[in-house]
Amino acid sequence: MPFNDPVALATISILFGLLIGSFLNVVIHRLPIMMERDWQSQCAEFSGAPAPVFDSLSLVSPRSRCPHCSRPVAALENIPILSYLLLKGRCKGCGQAISPRYPIVEAITGLLFGYAAGRYGLTLATAGALIFIAAMIALTFIDFDTQLLPDDITLPLLWAGLLINVNGTFATLSNAVIGAAVGYLTLWSVYWLFKLVTGKEGMGYGDFKLLAAIGAWLGWQLIPLVILLSSCVGAIVGITLIVVARHGRNVPIPFGPYLTAAGLIALFWGKSLNQAYLGVI
Repeated sequence: MPFNDPVALATISILFGLLIGSFLNVVIHRLPIMMERDWQSQCAEFSGAPAPVFDSLSLVSPRSRCPHCSRPVAALENIPILSYLLLKGRCKGCGQAISPRYPIVEAITGLLFGYAAGRYGLTLATAGALIFIAAMIALTFIDFDTQLLPDDITLPLLWAGLLINVNGTFATLSNAVIGAAVGYLTLWSVYWLFKLVTGKEGMGYGDFKLLAAIGAWLGWQLIPLVILLSSCVGAIVGITLIVVARHGRNVPIPFGPYLTAAGLIALFWGKSLNQAYLGVI
């Protein structure tokens, strides 16, 4: 059986990851639009205004189209990474450039899927890791674009973390439950402390829910490491943007991508990093 061969399993997982990455591109693009439409419909309902009319849109229909000329993307033009290379990064219909983000998301997903499969083998941990990775990637790019972390992803991810740890896949169930609570309350406390001191909101509620989800998957012991890693990376990137890119200090910087990056690092190397960190201090 090829699944018993680590190399074959990793290869299959990479190919599967490329396909999932292609779907994640759809989620990243469409989910915020679907959320905004839902908000507009709710606002109209509450205010008594006529309900807005939108074209049908879901994560599975209609088929992908060029954002410039609205030409439907043919199946052969939608092969992960390969189609982008063959098309030389341009729409076959109008010749406009295709964002390199599409193959980047596909490549990142494929590589992380392959690494997870090679690390955990044919186990429940691999299946869980793939779900966790896909959610982290989707949340990263959605937050970059909109500074939103959709409940449609963070809340199911939290419950999935608790369920997968019923048998202690990544953490004991008690540590996972405590991790969810500690993750949420930690950033909730930081939020209110910052607001009381400055009168401003330093982060959104989506960040609380994301860290709660990470805690549910990895356990409360890795929450300090995730916070430390995300804060360090966020501070470095923020200072770089201000100094090099002249990013205004009052312009908000999404914190979600740093939490997701730290969550992925903790998923694979968290326990060893925690031991090294505790050994140093």
